Amino acid sequence: MENRTNIEWNKDDIDVLGFLKIDVLALGMLTYIRKAFDLAKKHYNLDLTLANIPQDDPAVYEMICRADTIGVFQIESRAQQSMLPRLKPKVFYDLVIEVAIVRPGPIVGNMVHPYLRRRNGEEPVTYPSKELEEILGRTMGVPLFQEQVMKIAIVAAGFSPAEADQLRRSMATFKVSGKVSQFEKKLTEGMMSRGYTEEFAKQIFEQLKGFGSYGFPESHAASFAQLVYVSSWIKCYYPEIFACALLNSMPMGFYQPAQIVIDARRHAVEVRPVEVNLSDWDNKLEEPVGKYRALRLGLRQVSGLREDEMKLLVTLRQQPYTSVQEIRDLGISITSLDKLANADAFRSMELDRRNALWEISALKDLPEGVFKGQKTPEESVTLPTMGEGEQVIQGYVATSLSLKAHPVSFAREKLQMLYVSTAKDLDTIGNGSQVRVAGLPIVRQRPSTAKGVCFITLEDETNTINLIAFETIFEKYRKQILQSKLLMVAGRLQHESGVTHVIVEECFDFTKLLIQTLAKGQTNKGKSTNANEIFPEARNFR
Repeated sequence: MENRTNIEWNKDDIDVLGFLKIDVLALGMLTYIRKAFDLAKKHYNLDLTLANIPQDDPAVYEMICRADTIGVFQIESRAQQSMLPRLKPKVFYDLVIEVAIVRPGPIVGNMVHPYLRRRNGEEPVTYPSKELEEILGRTMGVPLFQEQVMKIAIVAAGFSPAEADQLRRSMATFKVSGKVSQFEKKLTEGMMSRGYTEEFAKQIFEQLKGFGSYGFPESHAASFAQLVYVSSWIKCYYPEIFACALLNSMPMGFYQPAQIVIDARRHAVEVRPVEVNLSDWDNKLEEPVGKYRALRLGLRQVSGLREDEMKLLVTLRQQPYTSVQEIRDLGISITSLDKLANADAFRSMELDRRNALWEISALKDLPEGVFKGQKTPEESVTLPTMGEGEQVIQGYVATSLSLKAHPVSFAREKLQMLYVSTAKDLDTIGNGSQVRVAGLPIVRQRPSTAKGVCFITLEDETNTINLIAFETIFEKYRKQILQSKLLMVAGRLQHESGVTHVIVEECFDFTKLLIQTLAKGQTNKGKSTNANEIFPEARNFR
């Protein structure tokens, strides 16, 4: 960049020298929001900015409380989605707390449950003194932010502002092995000398120790909360813009393009396939279909394509292409044509995957040199039709998603024989019931603060399923959890505070069943076979 100087000094050295140090976060979500605003201007003539998005919209908060937040900044993780129905954000400051509370600091410091109990009226909100009420009033007596910790140290323990700043530095976000313990004696003795009980002083210190793992400044949480609200507002009112801008900003977040596309379709957005005569490099919006505009997948969704080649294809597309040879003559490589064929991108030429690949293979044998342009007669060939299951497999290979069908739908007939419920079924099954569920593992998380618990999200053709595998179960079924393409679990259903989980008791790798049913290629069709014959391990189910 012109006139830019880059000096790589250690941040701690800069502190010693007394330089002003500012962290500038390169957030992918800011790129996404810019692209979303551009789409809103182009298709709806909206001049949106971070400042003029309508605030405190009840519909947006209702969506957030349902944890309908796939793709939303900061609140899309399993932990956040589990917290949202419990915390029930209603105003902006609730989002500030939501961003800050699902962090190792508050969790380790045992701040989460006391805050939720007080917020839900399950325990009284009390303050040891009037001074602390002024500091902790907005967080119901529970310290959640670094600024509160510094004020408590000054007001309740007699720290000087310089000492409080040292305490803040000991809780710095990126110092995992924080040095907050060295302040224990001064903090507890200081609080006790000012009339606070020893029990309360130690409780405060234990909470502060949690911040040594990861504690948020309130200003940081507020900045993040603004992006949470803006991205939620876009998803609530313009889900097609939300999905399109998100796909054009990948990679980012917890989810792959397949989940973003599935989520968009669940929100009544029509998603259209990659097509050489209709797609641009980026994903784009087309004419309205129902309430929203249709989303056309871009050429960027096809794995391995070169951007410069595809932009050439788009730029020279003055009228629809009529043959793969015409596209090859533009200078597009055979390798790229193969990738486009595997992505089923030649349908506008009435060529499916198999026929397109056949025609591309013939290009390699075209006459060259003085014989260029001459045609040799070829016998007409009728290729067998590619089955629906094979279409889905090729879709995932080429673009990491499929608009044809969900892979699990092909195994549903066999899964029903084993009394495996769908994600949608779980809403009608009673709390505490024994259930079996199966799906594609799309998220596996094992946070350091979770005491060995693994949080898993499965996806079937109806929705997502949240699993909790405690440490002993995870260790017992580690291979199945980490390696299965289709994971089936047996466990206990738990409905609590609007959140549904399955507490895992057994895990089984159903990859073999998935492959075999996809190979048959017809959803819920084919010879009715006993599931035990397809998957002998089923005999071991309890």
